[in-house]
Amino acid sequence: MLRSLPMSGTLHVVALPIGNPADVTLRALDTHRGVDLVAAEDTRHFATLARLHEIGTRAISLHEHNEAQRVPELLARLEAGASVALVSDAGTPLVSDPGFRLVRAAIEAGLPVTSVPGASAVTTALAASGLAPQPFRFCGFLPRAAGPRRAVFEALRDEPATLVCFEAPHRLAASLRDAREVLGDRQACLARNLTKPHERYQRGTLGELVSALAEEQTVRGECTLLIAGTDGGVTAERERGAVEAVRLLRAEGVAPRTVVRLLTDVLGLPRRRAYELAHRDPDAEGGE
Repeated sequence: MLRSLPMSGTLHVVALPIGNPADVTLRALDTHRGVDLVAAEDTRHFATLARLHEIGTRAISLHEHNEAQRVPELLARLEAGASVALVSDAGTPLVSDPGFRLVRAAIEAGLPVTSVPGASAVTTALAASGLAPQPFRFCGFLPRAAGPRRAVFEALRDEPATLVCFEAPHRLAASLRDAREVLGDRQACLARNLTKPHERYQRGTLGELVSALAEEQTVRGECTLLIAGTDGGVTAERERGAVEAVRLLRAEGVAPRTVVRLLTDVLGLPRRRAYELAHRDPDAEGGE
């Protein structure tokens, strides 16, 4: 088979497997063997792949803590005619991984930049999630703190695209609860340990996923969270139903706190909207 060899002075952005070593592509292996240097997020991870596939190319580190310092050095090598492969620990570089500064700098310097496609947790999870595959919106890693995380969900509340996020296992349950609180009890999918022996897809509403995780003593493994986007028609219909439910409940003297709980638990409204409806001035109801 005729395979193209790496071009001199070119930056090659190369995807690696996300879990199963057998998912590496022939072109990726050819590129790694043919370049002059590999810039790896973690040289130890790359060394494992190199030993497995007999790749003897020298590797240096390029990660979030040293990328700014590495860029001038790598640009000088590229300008001198060296070919460089950029890799992350797993999957496609730059997708929630370092490398953007180097790619941008190479383009601005007029140097050739090419991408060697391969595995990506985003599209792998999306394909088997059962949620709408397009449009989708990749959100990267969710914020660690609850406040900023909820603010992200708030900003995405009316987003019609399927949401795809990365999350650490020890924060997963909290993120699911925040998503349900802000977005309502939407359909979702948890894709865990993709392509690995313990790969697992959990599908259901956000509330069901929260309950499922509560039964696990310890949540382990890389997690990709997918959440259905808002459906304009369904949302409008649910809103009308909520307004009518509030009218009837308040006429019966039901406490606002109970109304909020019924709107979130039964109708799946985000808690903020449920609170607004439950505490709204009754004189304003005729305007809905």
